[in-house]
Amino acid sequence: MHKKIVSLFLIAMLAACAPYVSPARESWMQYLNGASFTDMTDTARIAKRPVYLGAGGRVILSDDVTAPVSEYGDKLTNDNARIIKYMSELEFALYDGLRKPGISVQRAGSEVVVILVRDAIMELNAAQISATGDDTLNRISKILKKFDATFIEIAGYTDAMQNTVAANALSSDMAQRVGVYFAQHGINTTRLFIVGRGAARPIAAQDDIGRLTNRRVELRIAPAR
Repeated sequence: MHKKIVSLFLIAMLAACAPYVSPARESWMQYLNGASFTDMTDTARIAKRPVYLGAGGRVILSDDVTAPVSEYGDKLTNDNARIIKYMSELEFALYDGLRKPGISVQRAGSEVVVILVRDAIMELNAAQISATGDDTLNRISKILKKFDATFIEIAGYTDAMQNTVAANALSSDMAQRVGVYFAQHGINTTRLFIVGRGAARPIAAQDDIGRLTNRRVELRIAPAR
């Protein structure tokens, strides 16, 4: 009995130490069932809301914020205050948990944007999530599971490439790979909007350093209303 327990313990330890490997590409759509492969516009979120709620999603409630909102004022004012507090707490949790090179957390109105430079989360010469990326995405997954009253857009970007078809394919691969990771780590896929934008929307110059920055995955997190 003792040997069996030791063997099970060793197996568990080896499994915990094994590097993360994305599942076979042909199975990705099974993991991403329920995700939307489009931009996360206001119209898209409104259209998806019934599906999201039907799959166990929820909107932000008063119990979701650590400080109570005012009992005075109209409902819209109080709802907006509640949302701002909720997203502020999400921003702080992400900022506090992701103090790593190549990662930034920004606020954009009522939304939070996390920029993940490709080399910070993926292998240098392979389309695979790295050990560092595994740790980073695992931290993000835990925070997003806690702050679950949100929609998440996962957008992949490349640096400037002459072949736009290849750029779109590479950016889609990055975005979907991160989406699959989230799905495997307990994120409700009806929260996800997944897009590959190729070389669009560069955030740095197209020199040697800037190109590394432009290869990235952006997570745009919006409150579920």
